[in-house]
Amino acid sequence: MNAPQQQFEPAGEGSDRGRHLTAADRSFVTGWGPFSGLIEGLIGKGLRKALDRIDAGLEAGSLEAHLPDGTHRVLGRRGEGPKAEIALTSWRALLRLGQSGSVGWYKAWELGEWHSPDPVPIFDLFTRNRVALGNAARASGLAHLANRIAHLFRSNSKSGAQKNIAFHYDLGNDFYAAWLDDSMTYSSALFAESIADTEPLEQAQQRKIQAISDRLQVGAGDKVWEIGCGWGALSRHIAAETRAQVTGITLSQQQLEAARVAASISADNDRLDYQLIDYRDVEGQFDAIASVEMVEAVGMEYWPAFLDQIVARLKPGGRAALQYITIADDIFEKYASSADFIQTYIFPGGHLLSENRFRALAEERGLIWTDQHNFGLHYAETLRRWRLRFDSAFAEGRLPSGFDKRFINLWRYYLMYCEGGFRGGGIDVAQVTLVKPG
Repeated sequence: MNAPQQQFEPAGEGSDRGRHLTAADRSFVTGWGPFSGLIEGLIGKGLRKALDRIDAGLEAGSLEAHLPDGTHRVLGRRGEGPKAEIALTSWRALLRLGQSGSVGWYKAWELGEWHSPDPVPIFDLFTRNRVALGNAARASGLAHLANRIAHLFRSNSKSGAQKNIAFHYDLGNDFYAAWLDDSMTYSSALFAESIADTEPLEQAQQRKIQAISDRLQVGAGDKVWEIGCGWGALSRHIAAETRAQVTGITLSQQQLEAARVAASISADNDRLDYQLIDYRDVEGQFDAIASVEMVEAVGMEYWPAFLDQIVARLKPGGRAALQYITIADDIFEKYASSADFIQTYIFPGGHLLSENRFRALAEERGLIWTDQHNFGLHYAETLRRWRLRFDSAFAEGRLPSGFDKRFINLWRYYLMYCEGGFRGGGIDVAQVTLVKPG
């Protein structure tokens, strides 16, 4: 088997920066002390049945597995799909997978209980075969309950939403600047078709920004509200290109400060207004609304409130341009009833959309859903580019100090995990325009 994907050494010591992410540990399998070898041998026989279940569920692609006892097995190979390779160094990895799903699978990787020359095809494989695999890779029992309860305590109430956003986005502007493109755009790019290595990420991000701006159909003097403005790239573009007045909101103090600084040196400063405010507290009316990958942070129970605000704040005939991430309806109920790796370690309070459910809520409120464009593989490529840039930033010493080995490895795993999900089709990204009838 080829060498495993590199796990990096510390990027800086003496700080707990990012430690709150790695502290979110809810894997319920521990070491077995002096009896480890005996127990491993006993449970290994039983866990081969778990491999049988995984094998039966791999209808597309294959998984070449090197097992802890030195044997070798190929799972799947029934249809075209990704060819993944894995080395299990401990049977505990399968125990963690069975008890804690994606949360336990990450923990097993972190502890070296499995490795792969490229984990992305593994995530692609599991996502692509999500229906046939059933519960073979989902949390169950105590772990399922614990993960779900913990997620419920991260509800996106007004106070909870601010904490959840700070958890992820206030890792530091210097951290994100080290591996995002110069525009500090932290959402899927839109590449030319077909996707090519030769197109710079910056160009593809600009195409995405232009596509959202074009959907708004605004001009000089019009009022635009951006929900979740990030570091301000989209709002600055809209103000410069259309001469509209743009109000951008965020719950991240660090993003707010950076957006205001960028606006202050912009020729369009008088048309830009950035505020630290919850979307539910915004008043007034706007000719158009833009929101790029913010609704995933709203939470399913607040989808109606989010859409109610769009209806209330849009003028008759106004348009809302959204970019959003979805999870396939064939696994939505199981996803919604637990908490996965992303919700546990990366985006507390996060919840991907069921497109059908969200669209139904929008149409119930009289909004016209139009011009939908899905481009999931573009997100997979964006994530790949981010990972390469992240790796380069680490290798060149450009990551800010204070992030320890666990955090660096967690972040790389997160980028690979998401890339595999988009490649496998279990998650997708789309743009849509919602029109309020005049």
